Amino acid sequence: MPTLPHVTWLKAFEAAARHNSFSSAAAELNLTPAAVSQQIRLLEQHLKAQLFQRLPRGVKLTDIGLAYAQTIRKSFDEMAAATDGLFGKQRKREVRVRAAISSATLVIAPRLAEFQNAHPDVIVRFVTSIWADRFDLYNLDLDIRWGLGTWDEPLVQHLGHESAVPVCHPDFAAALGNAPDVAALAQSQVVQIIGSETDWRKLSDLHGLNIGPTADWMFADSSLSALQIVSAGTGVTMVLESFARPYLERGELIVPVECKLPKRRAHYLVTRDEAAQRDEVRQFAAWITGLYRDLLSD
Repeated sequence: MPTLPHVTWLKAFEAAARHNSFSSAAAELNLTPAAVSQQIRLLEQHLKAQLFQRLPRGVKLTDIGLAYAQTIRKSFDEMAAATDGLFGKQRKREVRVRAAISSATLVIAPRLAEFQNAHPDVIVRFVTSIWADRFDLYNLDLDIRWGLGTWDEPLVQHLGHESAVPVCHPDFAAALGNAPDVAALAQSQVVQIIGSETDWRKLSDLHGLNIGPTADWMFADSSLSALQIVSAGTGVTMVLESFARPYLERGELIVPVECKLPKRRAHYLVTRDEAAQRDEVRQFAAWITGLYRDLLSD
């Protein structure tokens, strides 16, 4: 049987893989970055494999390093669970959830207290992403993704159909005239959301508007960023109604035209197969499903 690596090497590797940084791993483990680097170097020598690429700025897992990190992370989690279960005090259950940054910030986070109040024995570990199409090193239980639902995981649940609308600051709309139309908006200062640049053309085609190319002013990698940009007073963007709702309710933005674009893509709840039978995972899945059902029925 091959000799197992020293556990301190594995701890340094797991922390560095999770943070994608030797310095952050060192801070977590109360070590120096040099000590973490040395422990990982010893692990690589022991395994006769390179686990990290050393880049001019930072490090990056190699393919074999990524695969090994997932296994080591799972092993540490299982050891921690076994130790707590056999020797520790009664602890709260935990559900690990990820969502895209805009839905996390604008839809889910403001309502998380509702779930916590209903399930005080469950701790929610909530992380965000810009683009995500698979489970990764976070060892997640649930993932709220935006897309077509064509991922490899078997447990994918559609959360409902949504529409996008143009939104802008009230003063910006007033500066375009008493009743600006879609063409005027599209030729003003458009904040495009990366990945949704064709929405204006689709809106034009759907409603027979023939608005032509848009006057793009800025590009943002999330609806949240686009909303923050236009709520400052300049520009117009096309976002999901569910994302715009908090800004509309506060009077920071308006929908200047009555045109909607039904979206082909949607939000989906993806459940990690291994987590599907845990009560806390089922409870959160039921809650998020109900949240979107109520949100989209308003």
